[in-house]
Amino acid sequence: MKQKVAVLGPGSWGTALAQVLAENGHEVRLWGNNVAQINEINTYHTNRHYLPDLKIPATIKGETELKAAVKDVDAVLFVVPTKAIRSVAQEFSRVAENQPVIIHASKGLEQGSHKRISEVLTEEIAEEHRKGVVVLSGPSHAEEVAVHDITTITAACGDKKLAEYVQKLFMNDYFRIYTNPDVIGVETGAALKNIIALGAGALHGLSYGDDAKAAIMTRGLAEISRLGVAMGANPLTFIGLSGVGDLIVTCTSVHSRNWRAGNLLGKGHKLDEVLENMGMIVEGVSTTKAAKELADRLDVSMPITETIYDVLYNDKDVREACRELMTREGTFENEF
Repeated sequence: MKQKVAVLGPGSWGTALAQVLAENGHEVRLWGNNVAQINEINTYHTNRHYLPDLKIPATIKGETELKAAVKDVDAVLFVVPTKAIRSVAQEFSRVAENQPVIIHASKGLEQGSHKRISEVLTEEIAEEHRKGVVVLSGPSHAEEVAVHDITTITAACGDKKLAEYVQKLFMNDYFRIYTNPDVIGVETGAALKNIIALGAGALHGLSYGDDAKAAIMTRGLAEISRLGVAMGANPLTFIGLSGVGDLIVTCTSVHSRNWRAGNLLGKGHKLDEVLENMGMIVEGVSTTKAAKELADRLDVSMPITETIYDVLYNDKDVREACRELMTREGTFENEF
């Protein structure tokens, strides 16, 4: 059944997901506050800064007024950076007039509060303006979804019917959706894999090989699982799409902005220089700080995360940080 969907955030991922929805026959409104970008979407059906080779379906309508974008919609998809989630949710709550399904496809933890994105959305959007919150997450690059590469991700919600609604909304012959009730696990895996991707990129920048890549991904997954379980997640979630799946794709691909940022750090570039040259949000940088603080509060051991934190925030030499990580006192492998 044709649905009306507002996609909030015309970055690469928001644009790719808007394309999926439009190709599935839904009415899609793509909201952003950059007038020139929205005019480009409506006039030329392109979004050259984020997806330069994509021809956006002409049925997608760009909007700069949030009230117009969300009027009478069946679902609202948040795809804005983590730091903007709360303010955009507050603005949505002020202009909302009905009760759509709230979906988010952003990945991170809020600075200061360390809250997951669904927690922020639930706090800021009144119950009369949301049927529920569904998390859409998993191993995916916007550049590949845009050209119909096969992709599988997860719709997570404690309400099975809402998860299945989102599954039907997005699923087609190149974009497959599974459902999962473990919102905590899916959001935690989505956020923390960006930290490990920074480390994987840094190892590449230091010219280490496949052994090092396997080491950081495997031990990184152990850290993600430890923190997730301490937060109440199901450990099995972390061997699924939003855990090991998302970790693989983010730690091994040049499409990953976190991997690219880490690679530059490994090559000796300073963080400010790296972020300036990226031109897009590198969520792993802020997530590292939030995760480190959260791990300290919950008394969870996360040595890789702590090491990356020292590189990012204490200007620790990358190679020396790697050596210190490797020469820690020996411990056991199995976590649980």
